[in-house]
Formats: sequence, structure tokens, C-alpha cells
Amino acid sequence: MAEEFDAIVVGSGISGGWAAKEFTEKGLKTLLLDRGRQVTHREDYPTEGVPPWELPNNGRVSKEELNKDYEIQKLAFLQESNKHFFVKDSEHGYEQPDDKMFTWIRGYQLGGRSLVWGKQCYRWSEMDFNSNKSDGNGVDWPIRYDDISSWYDYVEKFAGISGSMEGIETLPDGVFQPPMEMSCVEQEMKKRFDEIYDDRHFIIGRCAHLTEPTEEQISLGRGACQYRNECQKGCSFGAYFSSQSATLPAAERTGNLTTITDAIGHSVVYDANSGKATGVRVIDAKTKEVKIYTGKVIFLCASTIGSTQIMLNSVSKTFQNGMANGSGALGHYLMDHIYQAGASGRMPGYEDTYEYGRRPNEIYIPRFRNLNGDKQENFVRGHGYQGSAHRVSWSRGNDETGYGVDFKNELQKPGAWYFRMTGFGEMLPRYENHISVDHNDLDQWGVPKLHIDCAFSENELNLQKDIAAEGEKMLKAMGLEDVTSWVGDAMPGLCIHEMGTARMGRDPATSILNSHNQAHEVSNLFITDGSCMTSTANQNPSLTYMALTARAVDYAVTQMKAGTL
Repeated sequence: MAEEFDAIVVGSGISGGWAAKEFTEKGLKTLLLDRGRQVTHREDYPTEGVPPWELPNNGRVSKEELNKDYEIQKLAFLQESNKHFFVKDSEHGYEQPDDKMFTWIRGYQLGGRSLVWGKQCYRWSEMDFNSNKSDGNGVDWPIRYDDISSWYDYVEKFAGISGSMEGIETLPDGVFQPPMEMSCVEQEMKKRFDEIYDDRHFIIGRCAHLTEPTEEQISLGRGACQYRNECQKGCSFGAYFSSQSATLPAAERTGNLTTITDAIGHSVVYDANSGKATGVRVIDAKTKEVKIYTGKVIFLCASTIGSTQIMLNSVSKTFQNGMANGSGALGHYLMDHIYQAGASGRMPGYEDTYEYGRRPNEIYIPRFRNLNGDKQENFVRGHGYQGSAHRVSWSRGNDETGYGVDFKNELQKPGAWYFRMTGFGEMLPRYENHISVDHNDLDQWGVPKLHIDCAFSENELNLQKDIAAEGEKMLKAMGLEDVTSWVGDAMPGLCIHEMGTARMGRDPATSILNSHNQAHEVSNLFITDGSCMTSTANQNPSLTYMALTARAVDYAVTQMKAGTL
């Protein structure tokens, strides 16, 4: 007879790794399933430390390969050095309307996108959890900041977040390791910025990079950041937070974890008599054999779109339109941050200074729109900026005319200092932005194909324009020269912060999950990845996924021990 696990976790990225850690440390026999290949920490980072000139095409993926295999992934930060951490679109396609494009960026391997994420970690504030209710866009969050603040503390301490204490009400401080240092130019810009603005802030980014490892982190084999800025190749130092460096080693040392890779999650198995989920149906990625693993509690952490796809595939007499979908909300309210807008400019002077090391972090300007008396007429919510200063390298010669020894010698000297910043704006939840599956059209593994229908509204497009315009104004105000701004093609998915599709809410008639990420209609089914999100705020979301996951596991285990789950 097949073993029944106390808990089954589907997906091993940011959320899945945390769920596995929390369940195993609480003594539960836990099965971790991932559709991707095995990636072993330190052993499976083949390009780590390899310089670009030792890679094909100087580290760039050829146009032929990009167009053949990476039609969508190439729009992200795909390089020769990290392409093995991204899917081939030629093998993992999905459908969408001709006039809309959602760029679904994916990494199918143990650890998921935790191996390549940007690692920026910002808490949400009370305002962010209250926004839907206050302006009437979307349903009210069933939680507030006070419900999650202690869980932010908990995950920050374990993950290791570097940052500065700032006392900003709309961007709460956390449990930080020492902040990374701004460059001399950034320090001067901050000085000027603070003199100009009393309602805005220019701070160092808060990021999941160890600057002063704790004893617990050292015990897991983690070390301080080496300032190589090659994180997306994999980090054997374990300096940045990933499933491989942190949560999975913590889970494995308990002896309670079983991990199975190449296991494509198909659907959740439901028992109508008990009204509970009994297991997960998977397809072996190599043999296409169908298997069912049974467990007492199921946590879906397969990514926003991946978890909801599994739910939509989970049809039965009870749930003919997807598991726990009595509300009809499943698959709807897909969101991503508006992106592809910003500003840059040249900072005069400082020609006797240069960057030291390669800091894997940027500065941050938190949201200031529609706050403290600022009220915009053409959009609600707001945006924040991330950016950095740098000296132009020899690569500037690509855009200059010249030849010979004198030209080459000139390019060996550092160029001028430039500062570039990009904005991240909030997207509103809208029913028409959705995903669906076609049960009559199956992929090569027998899984119903996915259809994505999503576009930005005027609110997001106006936010994007404001990001560029206000960014340009701020740089000019700080004395930068040759300032320009840009607004790029607005395609949801590009920011890789997809959220929604199985949202939390107070009312089972309009939401899928309750305040503990528990399905309203299936008590032992939880979803804690981005699909649970009811709105997006404008901050990077992964820290909130971590806190929600740890909180949900604590609740589930408490209920299991009490015999109510």
C-alpha cells in the first residue's frame, strides 16, 4: 500500500520551499512534488564563476536559439549563463488572444524561480491591505498588517534580509541585517533628494542577501554575499535566499522530507463523502505514467498560474468547473505589476571615483503617489522605483564611431557616471483578466492546455506614464544632466510578479480562500503562492508569499492537532 503523507506540497519555489520547511520542522511527514528536474545546491550551477568570454557568444544566447526555443523567455533576463533555469517555450506553450500578450516567465526545476528571482523584499503596509476596501477596486482582503507583521519578522530572520531602518509608515521596517552601502554618487543623490523632498524617501534596497549571517544561517551552509552580482547562475555561498540554499536544507535535516522531481501536477483528488482532498494526481515527466500520492493536507505552491491550472483541472461531480470554485472566481483577477518605464541621466563629476565590487542590489524610492494629500486625477494607487548609479564601461564604444589605437585607449578609461531607475506600479484586480483550460485539447503529457487572457487597463497605463514623467522630474531636480525617460510596451507578465486567480477573501461567494489561505469549500486544501493575492500593491511580492505560507502552515498544523482538519 502506498504511503500516506501528513502533508503534500506541490511546487518547490519560494512558497513551496517554505511550506516544506515549516511542515517538516513541526514533525509532519511531508512530500514535496515538483514538475521540474532535480537541481542540487552547488553541484548543478554549471556556469557559476564562468566569465562571459568563456561562454558561447560572449554569454549571449544566439538569435536563432532565442527565436526557436525562447520566444517568451527571451523577454526576461535570459542569458547563456542562466538559460538552463528557464523553460523552452517550444516545449511548454500556452494559448492567448492575438491582440493580447501575457509573458509567462517560468523555471521548471527544483527550487523553481527562487534560483533566478530579483530578491527585493518589501513589507506591505496597513494601507496596502486596506486599498481594495478604501477605493472599491476588488474585494476586501480578509487580513490586515497586524495579522501578518509577526510572520514578516519570522521569515525575515530566517531568510536574511539586508536593509535600513527608515520609519516609513507605508513601508514598514523589518528584521534586517546590515544594509548594503550606496555608492558615492548615490549618497550624493540621496543628500540632494532629501533636501528637495520631505514626502519622499531615497533608501538602499531591502534584499534577500546575507551581509552578516546568523548562526542558524551558517549552520545551513550559508555565507555572506561576495558582491559578484552573478546570482542568477546559482550561488554556492548560499548568500542569497533560494530554496536550495535555505528552506530545503532546513527541511531535509529534519528527516521528514521526501522530494520527488519530474512529477507534473495534474489535479487534486477529491472525496465527495468526506468533503476533503485526499491526494494529488501527477504525471511522470519522463515516462508519462500517472501516479496518485495521498496526504492529509494539500498545499499548492506551484506558482500563480500553475496552482490555478491544477485547480481548474480538478473537476468532479461536486466541482465541475474546478475544485473549490463554487464562487466562479477561480482563474480570474490575474494581475502583474506595470513595468517598462523609467528615467536615466548623467551625473556630472566624480570622475576620480569608481564602483567597488558588484553590489547585487539597488536603491529604492517607495510609493509617494496618492498619499499624504497627493491625489492624482487619472489613476488610483501608486508606484515605486528601483535604480542604481554606475560608470559607463568600454561597451559605450558600441554606439560611438572610431577605430585604431587611440579609440581603443580611450575606451579603456571609465566613462561618465549615469543613474537609471525603473518603476513598478500597482495593477488593479479585474474579472476579465483570467486563465482557463481546455479539457479537449491536451499537451504532450495529457494535461489540459492553458489559455491566458490578460491586459492592462487605463489605470495601469496612466501609472506607467507617470512613472516616466515623475522619474524624469526627480532626476532633473537632483542636478543630473542629459536626462531622458522612456515608456515601453506594456505587456503583463514582464515584471514576473503575476498574482491573483485564486484570491483570498471574506465572502465564499466572491473568493476561493479564507484568511488563512484555506479553500472555503475544501478545508484541507491551501494555496499560498501568488495566486492567493487579492491585490498587488506596488512592492515586490515574494516576502509576503513567505509570510503567508509560514502563517498558513502554522494554522493548518494547529487545526490538525486539534482534530478539526
